[in-house]
Amino acid sequence: MATDLAAVSELHSIEVDPTVNHTNSAVSNEKWHIFRKPRKRYKGRPSSNDTSSTKDSESHTNHISDSSSLDEDREMVRRDLGNRGAASLDAAKHKPVAFAVRTNVRYDASEETECPVPNTAISFDVREFLHVKEKFNEDWWIGRVVKEGGAVGFIPSPSKLESIRLLTSVSGKGTKGSRGSGGGVQLGDGSPGSPGGMSYEGENGIDYDEEPPPTPTSPTSQGSGRSSVPRTGSGTLPNQNTGKKKVFFKKQEQLAPYDVVPVMRPIVFIGPSMKTYEVTDMMQKALVDYIKHRFESRIIIHRCNTEIGNKRASLQGNGKKPLMEKTNSKQMLSEVQQEIDHIFELAKSLNLLVLECDTVNHPSQLAKSTLAPIIIYLKIASAKVLQRLIKTRGKSQSRHLNIQLVTAEKLAQCNEESFDLILDENQLEDACEHLGDFLQQYWRETHPDVSTVIEENHSEPGPSMFNQEQQRPSVYL
Repeated sequence: MATDLAAVSELHSIEVDPTVNHTNSAVSNEKWHIFRKPRKRYKGRPSSNDTSSTKDSESHTNHISDSSSLDEDREMVRRDLGNRGAASLDAAKHKPVAFAVRTNVRYDASEETECPVPNTAISFDVREFLHVKEKFNEDWWIGRVVKEGGAVGFIPSPSKLESIRLLTSVSGKGTKGSRGSGGGVQLGDGSPGSPGGMSYEGENGIDYDEEPPPTPTSPTSQGSGRSSVPRTGSGTLPNQNTGKKKVFFKKQEQLAPYDVVPVMRPIVFIGPSMKTYEVTDMMQKALVDYIKHRFESRIIIHRCNTEIGNKRASLQGNGKKPLMEKTNSKQMLSEVQQEIDHIFELAKSLNLLVLECDTVNHPSQLAKSTLAPIIIYLKIASAKVLQRLIKTRGKSQSRHLNIQLVTAEKLAQCNEESFDLILDENQLEDACEHLGDFLQQYWRETHPDVSTVIEENHSEPGPSMFNQEQQRPSVYL
């Protein structure tokens, strides 16, 4: 008890005695901190709601400034693209033709908005020819449609046409592939005035609801025409899934929008009958001599020694079965390809190019050729006239009368659209004038910058030309 009183008195002396040195106050505070209540710390609260509204307004202002700067950048890029496009368009008018293409799609540029230079995109239809001067960028080329008065402008590249096709198909403008009378399938809008309307020739994906073939049965049931497998009331087999819809593709590969063709389409004469026979060879030679004189220094006559009209021709054996020799067929294909490449090189001179091909006797032989030739048909409408012409050439030609008449009949049955020009005049002078006017028109379409003085100088054949041909009375009747 005395010890407790002494401790209490000691504590009292520490608290009330002002003379005591407080150097150990820190130690004493550490001893007593367990009796202190911790202070509550409050997070800073805004004094008003103006802070949040200020932040929203600042973010909105920043968003507006960012969008305006983005619009300015886009406008600057568009302006720069337009300036470069206008300069390239002006320079391309005096550039030579780089290459030529034949179109497989239809493109309407009346409402095109992405062209580098507004209102300079070129519209074209299917089966038209384009002279391309240069490739401006990945989306646009610079060129013109091969026609008289065709202006130089921007042509959509294949990647651009593909993006348009995908855009129209996603937006629901594309029509579903279906069989049509013309064999065309609309992949774009295709209507006049629609931007980028395209149509691809050929059949694409077609849906069929077909019943699968019945399960094979025994030979006896097949012979009787009845199946031994029981059928349901609807006529289908039991356990047969009738809800599936099969999709068949007539052509799984899509046509390319462009086919590369020679800069100058080569000229091929066909008819009136089979080549290597005198009547046909004499008539064609008379026309070739005429255009050789009229378009002097502007024409090339090329003799083809390979079968350019039949790339997959097989070697004929004993007349019964073709010899399927891979080495020879590969060699033939390589020779044909070399011949086609040589024709492409000759066409770069921009001269009229006439091909003398003894193996081409029908337009179907060149229908799918990349040469895209100008096919000129010499037509004799009357079979009796052709027969009389053949007989006047002697017995050596009359011996092959039937095959010549059959060839002429097959040519007469062809559609007129298979030919670019049909010469059915009875007089040589009239046929020559018709042919010369046609080729001169084609020359003007492919040479828009050339003066017509050259054409006028070569427009009139010399008097000796017709005098020489008039010595052949059996050519035309």
